[in-house]
Formats: sequence, structure tokens, C-alpha cells
Amino acid sequence: MAEGRYAPGDKLPTEAALAARFGVNRHTVRHGLSHLAEEGLVRTRRGSGVFVAATPTDYPIGKRVRFHENLVAAGRRPEKRVLQVELRAATEGEAQALRIATGDPVCAWHGLSLADGQPIASFESVFPRARLPGIDTALAATSSVTEALRRVGVDDYTRASTRLTAVAADATQALHLHLREGDPLLRSTAVNVDDADLPVEYGRTWFAGDRVTLTL
Repeated sequence: MAEGRYAPGDKLPTEAALAARFGVNRHTVRHGLSHLAEEGLVRTRRGSGVFVAATPTDYPIGKRVRFHENLVAAGRRPEKRVLQVELRAATEGEAQALRIATGDPVCAWHGLSLADGQPIASFESVFPRARLPGIDTALAATSSVTEALRRVGVDDYTRASTRLTAVAADATQALHLHLREGDPLLRSTAVNVDDADLPVEYGRTWFAGDRVTLTL
């Protein structure tokens, strides 16, 4: 890894292959990999193997939070993968954050954020449909929240509030983020407002704890 033969996210050869290559037994290889994991240089995925750990991505949290701009500024290649766009009723917590009534129609957008092809976070963003008619169609057409909001008449928006909480990854999050169930995540809960101070997005993002450095 020090010589650059393996890039962040690359899978290392199996214990058997490493033992044969270096002429040692598998116990020695296992001990060496364990030491690398303790140093944060590799990470293991049960049933999948050992992977080179990625350098944490700097991710600013401020009044204007833009995923694409943040990653480009950090020298990373941004990508978003949409898992689901669903139309449903607002929960009590979502309604309070968006200043609508519980049960009012919302559009919920679920997906993954990636840096250089590696998942760094999963997210769920909730939008008020009555306030933003056509937001579901706009989100289906683009992976950019900024562009989707622009298409429904919101030319600019800012962050009104952010809460950060340490949580453990559940089974689904671990699967999507290539982690182990119970690994640490940092959950960001935020509300974005338009220039009239009306909420246009209530979002929750679960960042992989070892892949992102959040700066305030």
C-alpha cells in the first residue's frame, strides 16, 4: 500500500494468497492484517475480504451545503445513486421540521453519496409536495437536489439548522456503506429553507465514521 500498488477501496489478496506470496503461514498474515486494521489502513468486510481504507473526505457543514461542490473542493469525484423516490404522508417529526401538518403529502428521496466511487454516506431527504409541486418528477430526472429545486422554482436555499449525532449502523446501512452492522456512523439532521425562510427540505444523512471529516 505504501508503494501505491493498492488504491483506497481496493480489495487485498486472500490470506492464502498473501501467505504463499511471502512464504509465511496464514497466522502471520492474519496478525499483520489485524495490525493494519488497528492502524486504520485497512478495513474488513465479513464474507467479502480486506480492503484498503480510504482517506477521510473533508466535508464542510455551514449555511450553504452543496454535496457536489464540497467533494470537488476536496479533490474527490462526487456521485449520487438514487435508491428510491417515494410519495407518502409526512410523519409527525417531518411535519414539524417542514412546517406542514402530519399526514400532508411529501416526497421522500433515498440514496447513497459516493466519493471516487466509494460510498461515504446514505441519505433520506423529504420535500413538501404542496409547497413544491412536481418535485418528485424533478428528482427522478436529476441526482442534484439543487437542480431539482431549481426546476420547481427554488433558485436558492440555505441551511437553517443542523444536528449531529453518533449512531450505530443498522443492517441495511452496513450493506450499502460496506461496513459491519454496529460500526459508527455520524448522523446529520438538517432543514433547508428558501429565500422566504420556508422549509423546502428535511434531510438526514448517515456518514461512515471513518470516511468523512465534517468541518463546521
